[in-house]
Amino acid sequence: MPVHGYVGSMINFSIPNDLDIRAARPDQYVAGATGDWEIIVGLEVHAQVSAQSKLFSGASAAYGGAPNAHVSLVDAGMPGMLPVLNRFCVEQAVRTGLGLGAKINLWSRFDRKNYFYPDLPQGYQISQFAYPIVGEGSLNVDCDHGETVPIRIERIHLEQDAGKSIHDLDPNATYVDLNRSGCALMEIVSKPDIRSSEEAANYFKTLRALVRYLGTCDGNMDEGSMRADVNVSVRKPGSPFGTRCEIKNVNSTRYVALAVDYEARRQIEILEDGGTIIQQTRLFDVKTGKTRAMRSKEDAHDYRYFPDPDLLPLVLDQAWVDAIAASLPELPDAKKQRFKSEYGLSAYDASVLVADKDAADFFETAAKGRDAKLVNSWMTVELFGWLNKHDKDLAHSPVSAERLGELVELISHGTITGKIAKDVFARMIETGDAPAIIVEREGLKQETDTGLIEATVEALMAANPDKVEEARTKPKALGWWVGQLMKVTGGKASPAVINEVIKTKLGL
Repeated sequence: MPVHGYVGSMINFSIPNDLDIRAARPDQYVAGATGDWEIIVGLEVHAQVSAQSKLFSGASAAYGGAPNAHVSLVDAGMPGMLPVLNRFCVEQAVRTGLGLGAKINLWSRFDRKNYFYPDLPQGYQISQFAYPIVGEGSLNVDCDHGETVPIRIERIHLEQDAGKSIHDLDPNATYVDLNRSGCALMEIVSKPDIRSSEEAANYFKTLRALVRYLGTCDGNMDEGSMRADVNVSVRKPGSPFGTRCEIKNVNSTRYVALAVDYEARRQIEILEDGGTIIQQTRLFDVKTGKTRAMRSKEDAHDYRYFPDPDLLPLVLDQAWVDAIAASLPELPDAKKQRFKSEYGLSAYDASVLVADKDAADFFETAAKGRDAKLVNSWMTVELFGWLNKHDKDLAHSPVSAERLGELVELISHGTITGKIAKDVFARMIETGDAPAIIVEREGLKQETDTGLIEATVEALMAANPDKVEEARTKPKALGWWVGQLMKVTGGKASPAVINEVIKTKLGL
C-alpha cells in the first residue's frame, strides 16, 4: 500500500491537490509590503492516552512520582525485553477515531522510528508510520466570528512517549527521568486546512474538549498530557503551499495562536526581503513571544522507518469496533444541539458550555427542572466571574451545581430578588450553607405585601407632588419611585409588585 505524501512530520505541505481545498477569507489575509499573504497551518497534536499502564509495559502511566519510579525493564530499553501491546490503549485510540467520525483501520502496523536522544533509551521509538490505526476524519470547529469550519483529520497513530531530559539541576550535567518513557500517545494529525491563528487555537481547544468527553485523554496541558506541533507556512493567495516550519510542543491554546501569528509574520518578512524559508523545527519562547530555530527539519528517510520485528501487525475485529462505537457518550456537537432545543439556549451560550465537559455537566445538574436560561446566566456571569477572579477551576468551585440551582429556584419563585440573590451567593461562598437557609436566617425574603407598598407610595405622593406630575409626563421618571421603595424595603420588595402598584397609584 502506498504512503500518500507523508514527510518528516505527518503533515504534507508540498502537494497542492486534494489537500488544498480551503481558501482563506479575505479578512484572514496578513498584509505585507508586497500585498496580502495567506497563512497555512496544520497541527499534530500529541494526546497522552488515559490509561493506568504504558503502551508496551505494565509500568504505571500516572503523572508525577519520584524520578524513574515508573520504569520497567522494557521502558529502560534493557536487552532482551519484548514489548506487549496494551489492549486498552488500542481501544482508546479507536474510541477517539470514532469520535472524529474517522475510518478505523482493521489492519495496522507498528514501526521503529530510529533516532538518538538521551531520554530515548531504546535508540528508537515504536510508532506507526505507513499503516496507522485510524484514517481520515473531520472535526467541526466553531470560530469567533460565528462560522463553523470543518477541519479534516489526516490520521491518528499510536506511539510511545519519550522520557524527560532535565537541564537545570546541574550546570555540568543533564538528568534523565524515564517515568514518561513508554506512555501511550495518540498523534492526531490534521490536514493543512487551518487558515488563521484563531482557527488554530479553536481547533486545539475543540479537540481537547472532544477527547475529554470521550475519556481518552485528560487534556491536562500543564502536565504535558496534550501538546501540539504547529506547522506553519505562508503563500500568496491562490499559490501553491510554501515551505513550512514546525513549532514543537506548544501546550496552550493561547500559545498556539501567538506562535502562528509570530511565525507567519517572520516568514513573510523573510520572503519579502528576497530570502527563502528553510524547513526547520522551531521552539516558541513564551517569555519573548517569538519562535527560534531548534534544528533543521528531518524527512521520513532520516528516521529509517522499518516494521518492528517484535510486534505482529495489529488486527481488529469489526464487532469489537462496533461495540466501542455503541458505548460512545454524547459528544459536544450533539450536546450543543440538544442544549439549544431542550433548554432554549442560544448557539453561543450552548457552545460556551459544551466546550468544557465539566461545565456542561454542572449546567445540566443545576438546570434540571429549573429556569435553564437563568441558570446559564448565573453560571457564566456570577460563578465563572468569581472563579476567574480567584484563579480556580470549576472542580474547585465553593458552590455546587445543586446549590446554584436552588438559588436560581428562589429567584424564579419570587422568594428573593436578583439583587438580594447576589448577596446570598456571596454568603454561600463564605459559609457553604444552602441558599434557603441563608435567606431564612438573615430575613432576606422578598416583600410581596402590597398593602405596605401601597401605603409607602401614597406617603411618597403626598410628600412629593412635583415627582407625581413629573412621572405622569415622563415615564422614565418612574426610576426615582422604584429607588425610593427599594430603599424603604431594604431592597426586598418585588420589582414586579412595585411597578404595578406605582403605575396604579399614579394612574399610568
